[in-house]
Amino acid sequence: MDSVLSVLESIGRYLRLIRLHDVLDVAIIAFAVYKLIPLIKRTRAGNLIKGVIVFMAALGLSYLLKLQAVNYVLSHILEIGVLALVILFQPELRQLLETVGSRQINLLQMLAPERAKTEMEQAISQTVVACTELSKSRTGVLIVFERKLLLDELVRSGTVLDAAVSGELLKNIFFVKAPMHDGAVIIRNGRILGAGCMLPLSKNVNLSRDLGMRHRAGIGMSETSDAVVVIVSEETGSISVALGGMLKRHLMPETLEQLLRNELMPPEEEETDKPRFALTDLLRLRKKEERNGEE
Repeated sequence: MDSVLSVLESIGRYLRLIRLHDVLDVAIIAFAVYKLIPLIKRTRAGNLIKGVIVFMAALGLSYLLKLQAVNYVLSHILEIGVLALVILFQPELRQLLETVGSRQINLLQMLAPERAKTEMEQAISQTVVACTELSKSRTGVLIVFERKLLLDELVRSGTVLDAAVSGELLKNIFFVKAPMHDGAVIIRNGRILGAGCMLPLSKNVNLSRDLGMRHRAGIGMSETSDAVVVIVSEETGSISVALGGMLKRHLMPETLEQLLRNELMPPEEEETDKPRFALTDLLRLRKKEERNGEE
């Protein structure tokens, strides 16, 4: 019992030495490590970290066992190791930094929320107008609305732009004889960031066989990011939306606009449950349309 009390007293003394800045310091490091671990797992840097750990363990073991020759060699390797790793793993380091930067801090919304909201509203309304008209002429459309995950790598696969979203511009981009009509348009913060961009195809083997390359690219984009993808079929003219690997097909213009508003401009209190609420509203709107059609 005395030993337990002495241990508790020792713990109490240590706790009294802890200050607020100490807690903040440890919390920041823990958060950074927590965020870096999944980023490292998605690149070959994971194997690099394992190799570094093994190397450091071998260096420490050689020191403890007094293996002077081994310790000498490992110590000199360590001196030039950092520079060698930067050179050898430059692509992986670049990918890791780009992934860190892909979690955007939306400065536009922070500094000018009303302006950002207005641009997004215009982007949604003009997209609906363009898709409605292009659907009638059965012109293929592939529009990606970027959200939290930045798509800079995909933008570089096409033509980089910086233009306000307008129905006429979208119709010109997706005009059959236009040079960029086969690619995708990427929209960020209510502005067109790129056109003619190449998207990754879905690897889902259970997709319907009547889905063409445009739909598979849209679904693939929604599987690998949190983007909202609008698709107009070139064969049937039907409007679809890909979200989270799911495809909502044969949407009316009103349904499309409602879905885009729910996903891209959600109320603040619903942001945490954004996909669930948006899909629920979509299904409710679709049922209402079906009842109106039966009447």
